[in-house]
Amino acid sequence: MNVKIRRMASDTAPFFSGAIAILLAMAIVSNPETSFQASLQGLKLWWNLVFPALLPFLILSEMLAASGFVHGLGVLLEPLMRRVFRLPGESGWTLWLGLTTGFPGGAHGVLQLHKQGSLSDKEAGRLAALVHFGSPVTLLIVVGVAFLHSPTAGYGLLAVHWLSGLLAGFTAVVLGQSTEAPAGHQRSVKIPAKKSTLYKRIISAAVKARSEDRRSFGKLLGDSVGSSVQSLMIVGGYMIMFAVVINIVLGLFPQLPASIPAGLLEIHLGAKTLSELSISAPNALTGWVEPALLSAALGWSGLCAQLQVLAVLKPAHVRFLPFAAVRLLHGLYAFLLTPLLWKPLMNIRETALPAIVSSEAFSTGSLSLTTVWSAIPHVMGLQSLLLLLLLLFSGISALISAFQRRFD
Repeated sequence: MNVKIRRMASDTAPFFSGAIAILLAMAIVSNPETSFQASLQGLKLWWNLVFPALLPFLILSEMLAASGFVHGLGVLLEPLMRRVFRLPGESGWTLWLGLTTGFPGGAHGVLQLHKQGSLSDKEAGRLAALVHFGSPVTLLIVVGVAFLHSPTAGYGLLAVHWLSGLLAGFTAVVLGQSTEAPAGHQRSVKIPAKKSTLYKRIISAAVKARSEDRRSFGKLLGDSVGSSVQSLMIVGGYMIMFAVVINIVLGLFPQLPASIPAGLLEIHLGAKTLSELSISAPNALTGWVEPALLSAALGWSGLCAQLQVLAVLKPAHVRFLPFAAVRLLHGLYAFLLTPLLWKPLMNIRETALPAIVSSEAFSTGSLSLTTVWSAIPHVMGLQSLLLLLLLLFSGISALISAFQRRFD
């Protein structure tokens, strides 16, 4: 029955997508001026903020992944992935990559593991849902400083975003989205991990990943720049197209608040609209309703980002509905956690937090690469703190596992 349903869905998909394309074309032709203004708004947001803010970090993440550094970290995170998320231990580095670089890096990491045979199709879908996070640069610099003009708000949103995403991934495991044993479990038993020291296992994983890559530094740098620019060009295309779609929806339903379709469809445009609502509302940043809505939208991440990930992971046959269900959980947890954590986080003085970028940098409406590069030490510091927390939880998971084996 499931095979027949999937076959029917695959047969009707071209006609469905074609009908949507025709309707969109008709809507654009019927009102070309507003469609042009909407696409121009999406282009400006992408070029002035998203492109310069994400480009350096995507380049660095590509180079770190190719160098084998993140694969070495994955060895340390194996207990956390196996015990908590019921996934192969090799996927540990992908979780760290998704948390620190955002969903583009996480999706490409999942695809790489799937190509290597370390993940089944179902495990690739579960891991993709787990590592789907907004980039810290997006939350700290674009949303926190550029949109909300508050570095403290950026830190608060990022803390809630990380915590709610991990809770959503754990909840998906508890609800039993998948009952099969991790595909990498049997393979890892054959590896003499117990006979090797932890240091040797880390070095071995990093050296193996680097030897499989075999690119020189110049080749790696060029490929990283090209791949990062290509990824951001795809992001820009999606943003422009969905900006037009949001404009069409608002044209069809003029009474509908702009924040609803923007938040549901595109993460950057939704964050911008909800941030304007937060700034315009009296004492919004000291309350919790507007930040909770913004946090929920960031957790959902928009249909645009989800389609981008599914397009990247098409070889893994990742299904949309289970993936979207975890995104709904992420948004729900973010909405519920914000009232509990927002005031304590906002009570932390900005002088107690590292200054990211001065809000004056955005007075001209543009963000230079120099300004973004100046924020790298602060974001790297957050990545190091996150890594320490993940390693702590991984160590606790390993101890629990050792005690269980001892008393079994």
